[in-house]
Parts: sequence; C-alpha cells; structure tokens
Amino acid sequence: MLLCSLTLSLCANASAPEDAVTARSVVASLGRPAPARTPFAEARFMKMLDQPLVVSGQLSWLGDDRLERAVDHPNREVSTIADGQVTQQREGRPPRSFSLKRAPQLQLLLDSFVALLGGDSTRLEQAFTIQYHGDDARRWTLALTPRDPTLAHTVSRIEIDGRGTEPRCMRMQEADGDLAVDLLGELSGKMPAAPTRDGLAALCQGG
Repeated sequence: MLLCSLTLSLCANASAPEDAVTARSVVASLGRPAPARTPFAEARFMKMLDQPLVVSGQLSWLGDDRLERAVDHPNREVSTIADGQVTQQREGRPPRSFSLKRAPQLQLLLDSFVALLGGDSTRLEQAFTIQYHGDDARRWTLALTPRDPTLAHTVSRIEIDGRGTEPRCMRMQEADGDLAVDLLGELSGKMPAAPTRDGLAALCQGG
C-alpha cells in the first residue's frame, strides 16, 4: 500500500541537536490545510511474488484522522480511514469495513502522513523515533522507527525523502522483508514499467 502528498522534541537517535532542530523545521514546512491531495504510484515487493505489484492513484488527507487512498490503475479501489475504521470499495464488489487495529501498516501510514501534511512534529515523534539526514537545505530524508513494539514487529522502518517543502517518496520496510515504495507528487509520473528496489531507491534519493 500506499501512499503516501503524502511525516520532534529531540529524537532519541538524532546524530546531533542541530539535526533535531532541522527535522522539526522540515516537518513544520510540510504542513498544509486539509483537504490535501497528492498523486502517488506504489510498487510493492513481496517475497511470494516474482514481480512487484504496481498501482497508482491519489492519496488525500481529509482533515483530522481521515485519510483516503484512491487507486485508479490497474483497477479502481478506494480505501478510507476514519474514526478508527477502514472502509474499502473495490470496483464491482460490495464495500467492506474493518477495524484499523487489524491493519498496522495502515495505522502507521495514517500516523506518518497526517503528521507530515499537518506539519505536526509532536504527533510524529509520539509514533516514531526519528533520524534526519540531509546533504543540503533542500534535499532531506526522515527515517522513522515505530515506537509501538507491536507495530514494529510488522513495519520495521519508514523512510521519507523530500526536497524543500515537498515529500517525494515514502519507503515502508516491513519486518518480514516485504517493501512498499510510494512515489509522491510529480515523482509519481516517473514510476518505471519494471521497477526494482535499487532503481527506486536511487530515484527517491536523487530523482
């Protein structure tokens, strides 16, 4: 899954105090009023599959803890998170709903995406320990490790790459080795026809 336009008192793993200050500044700069929408393209690498699953569509923060992930290709599907519930509507099928507690990946997507688009560094730190990396003022990476041990057993790490005030890529590394890479905004149009892990990592960090 995605998403992911689609995240800090001092974080425990920051390399230096100035890095924590910079991370706060980056998160604050990402805030925008709801509804906030961004196109995305996601490649999901799974051990059981020879080729990654690739989907594309739009990710929307609707305000508060409400998130919508609309897939347009290859099939239409809309997933909405609101009030602790996930509702999925797939083309040609009746809608289904279930508790957000059953979907730790979606919980972490909600926590990170809402905090990022809300410019809420406090919420981001409540859910994650954060490391900031940046080679200049415009290019940066936030590495997020879930604080909740139960969630960390499902998703071990999320990395968000950006430039200036725009998040461009979200990589969600699952504990079992599966990986979801979401290209956001303008970068979503650069999803390769046959994506690879290394190729997308290079695109996220330099594309």
